[in-house]
Amino acid sequence: MIASPAGAITDGDVLLHVGDPMREQRALVRGTAVAPRAGRGVIAVTGVDRLSWLDSITTQALARLEPGVSTELLVLDPQGRVEHAAAVLDDGETTWLIADAGDAPALATWLGRMRFRLRVEVRDASTEVAVVGATDAGLALIRPLTIGETPLVWRDPWPAVAVGGAAYGPVEEHPGAQRSWNEALVDAAEASRLAQLAASGEIGFAGELAVEALRVAAWRPRFADEVDERTIPHELDWLRTAVHLDKGCYRGQETVAKVHNLGHPPRRLVSLHLDGSAESLPARGDVVAVGDVEIGRITSAGRHYEDGPIALAVIKRTADTDTDVVVRTADGDVAASVTTVVPPDAGASAGVPRLPRLSRRR
Repeated sequence: MIASPAGAITDGDVLLHVGDPMREQRALVRGTAVAPRAGRGVIAVTGVDRLSWLDSITTQALARLEPGVSTELLVLDPQGRVEHAAAVLDDGETTWLIADAGDAPALATWLGRMRFRLRVEVRDASTEVAVVGATDAGLALIRPLTIGETPLVWRDPWPAVAVGGAAYGPVEEHPGAQRSWNEALVDAAEASRLAQLAASGEIGFAGELAVEALRVAAWRPRFADEVDERTIPHELDWLRTAVHLDKGCYRGQETVAKVHNLGHPPRRLVSLHLDGSAESLPARGDVVAVGDVEIGRITSAGRHYEDGPIALAVIKRTADTDTDVVVRTADGDVAASVTTVVPPDAGASAGVPRLPRLSRRR
């Protein structure tokens, strides 16, 4: 854990802000601040079978993952619903999984149960290393752990379409293309050094509110926020970076293939631009409605330093978003305009010819 500077506002161990989340966003973008991420946990997987094993039980093709290459994976249940998510980085000896802290222990436990007789070992390494976030411009402020010639820095692949992936949202002019994001693993000595530099004002710290606002603006899904008990990856445009559609069997693959090739996800992600006159932001779970009809729920919200108050929401696939919506918050209704992330016709990518009805005869 990295000590927060004096006057910082925290939620437990998580740094929320150091006084001005807008300024902290600008500092992250400029590269003059880094973000201690106590809300992220780390799992270490060792053993000669680690990559082929992870390949066989997750959505990502990992069997030939090269050291230093960043990707991400999902663990699905048999119905294709998302159970866990993690960033992935291998150093040639260990595969490092970075997950939301609330999910990391459960993911480590599940992985431990799935080892069988394979030559793999799984441990929760959250107390061994800390996670520090930075944009490309700010990465030079951090001295990450380095194994051999591989610095332990996960570079977020979002929103590029990875090999084997598929995009439901736009490829050109995607807002996430303007965001760079990295998560570095550091040891206790580096964590202490960064805390001292922040305390002396030589570098800035940015809190979770700043990090989240930049993420929401990039339409980037996060397990802790966008995922509920019904989520399938198609709904969040997560086939881009977390699912390899051409790899071998894994739990939930049948649903992934059916929805992508023949059907449509039942819900879809949208971006909301909120009325700026509201003093507070919507909370996760707040209702999104058209008139009196509920069409979905807020998953994340933030105040962006350029775009103002914004949010992500998961709504019904068939919901009409050609008109403005309202978000029902504890402080009253907030008007919002909608930008489509996952379109209603997403999926059904296979060109399956229609068979003539046998009952029709000349």
